[in-house]
Amino acid sequence: MSYSVGQVAGFAGITVRTLHHYDEIGLLVPGDRSHAGHRRYDDADLDRLQQIMFYRELGFPLEEVAALLDDPAADPRAHLRRQHALLTARIEKLQQMAAAVEHAMEARTMGINLTPEEKFEVFGDKDPEQYAEEAEARWGGTATYAESQRRAARYTKDDWKRIQAEVEAWNERYAALMAAGEPPTGEAAMDLAEEHRRHIGTWYFDCPYEMHRGLGEMYVSDARFKAFYDSLRPGLAEHLEQAIRANADRNGGPRG
Repeated sequence: MSYSVGQVAGFAGITVRTLHHYDEIGLLVPGDRSHAGHRRYDDADLDRLQQIMFYRELGFPLEEVAALLDDPAADPRAHLRRQHALLTARIEKLQQMAAAVEHAMEARTMGINLTPEEKFEVFGDKDPEQYAEEAEARWGGTATYAESQRRAARYTKDDWKRIQAEVEAWNERYAALMAAGEPPTGEAAMDLAEEHRRHIGTWYFDCPYEMHRGLGEMYVSDARFKAFYDSLRPGLAEHLEQAIRANADRNGGPRG
């Protein structure tokens, strides 16, 4: 069977524009064209797109994805084994994707042909290009972005486990602090804001008080960040932003 670009975009939960871009750079060239010249994708194209999306979800740049997939010495099963190892290092929020990789491995081994919907259901409605492009557009030319990419690339499975554990512990303590009625300008809230800043500095990039203040502002102005923090406890995003400002003031950080 073959599928139109619109059908494939629907299966994978990505945009037609992303598929056009992949075609233009030679990353995913559809195997056929209709008589009218429209792109038509076959099952092999869908398999390749699945691999692309796994690697993109893991943070690989498009150029490296192309090099990995076009390596003549690479076996498709080797890609799946490598992706499985990488995915399992991403802990809880990527467990569903790790299971999907296992499912793909089992299907290939048993000769089962997954439907297009089954191949891409793990990705939901998130286009992997959306946030990668946005991050590069906002911070790609900065030393901070380069430093965060450099550090993340060298972390092991144990490192990611430790990072995740620290984040979860901090989330619980901050939510408990709010439940206890602590004000954002109180010592307890400022201490947790300082811990938040140091966590960023330890694992991702240097985060002086002025930068931390800017991040706090983003947590309330960007709907996605606000939704994440407020999912921990309603109002947490604004509470944290105020605590970050108070902590920066306490430590002599520039005032906004």
